[in-house]
Amino acid sequence: MENQTALKYFFLSGLSDLPALQFPLFLFFLLIYLLTLIWNLLIIVLIVTDSHLHVPMYFFLGNLAGLDLCFSSVTVPRMLFDLHSRSRRITIMSCMTQVFFFIFFAVSEVFLLSVMSYDRYTAICQPLHYIQIMHGKMCLQLTSSIWCVGLTNSLVHTCYALKLSYCGTNTIDNFFCDLPQLLQISCSDISINILLMLLLSGLLGVLSLKLTLLPYVYIFNTVLKMKIKGNRSKVVSTCTSHLTVVFIFYCSGMFNYFQPSSSHHLPGNKVVSIFYTVIVPLLNPLIYSLRNQDLRMAFQDAIKSSQMQYRWYAN
Repeated sequence: MENQTALKYFFLSGLSDLPALQFPLFLFFLLIYLLTLIWNLLIIVLIVTDSHLHVPMYFFLGNLAGLDLCFSSVTVPRMLFDLHSRSRRITIMSCMTQVFFFIFFAVSEVFLLSVMSYDRYTAICQPLHYIQIMHGKMCLQLTSSIWCVGLTNSLVHTCYALKLSYCGTNTIDNFFCDLPQLLQISCSDISINILLMLLLSGLLGVLSLKLTLLPYVYIFNTVLKMKIKGNRSKVVSTCTSHLTVVFIFYCSGMFNYFQPSSSHHLPGNKVVSIFYTVIVPLLNPLIYSLRNQDLRMAFQDAIKSSQMQYRWYAN
């Protein structure tokens, strides 16, 4: 599959052309990226080390934290490099690699949110059969299916993007290589690429959204029948956290992929791109950890344990 192109490099438009803003932006996004790494790694470590969290719900939450780490790492380090060096030049293969992993992790996260909805439905609506349904093998099969769907979808888009010729402008109007902006600068016929993007993104988006929201129809029906307020509030808290993440991720993603091609040059698109590539991976662990009593207790236990070990070594 040969890429018939007259260009060797692309240039990313970046966040701003004002020299005075480059260093402040670098520091700001470096701080956000470090916080994203810390929060998501903390959730993964707590889930792995605390035996009380070795249940399907936190297994999937740990996977979400891992995906957020990868999703953020696809775009933010490159953005930080460009802000620091101000070169913004990226090779075509590096750009295609970024497109591949970006789509891969994004689609995987969308379907992971669907699996997390099904897990909550099983735990709340079928509690007596939860252990038999959501056993370890089932959890591994579901996560493997998620990765396969993300991989297949990403391969299709990337392979068809590699077949295009890029011989006109070489400036991508974004701070990272994203498929809609990449198609904008091609001098080939992109009708198949657009059709694939609309069909696959639309099909997978509608399917995953349906699989995510449908279980909540049954969940809320079950919650309304609960007589104990404590159980009801705990269920509502868990579900609200998940629905908040779903709402943020879907709204920002649909704004970027389902809009007229002529509007992709609007400045607001970069703001939306920053939101779902940089801010969302930071918000996800905060939303879950601040509203989740089990995670808060696990964190407190970890702090107490580290303090005891410090005192023991000090004495």
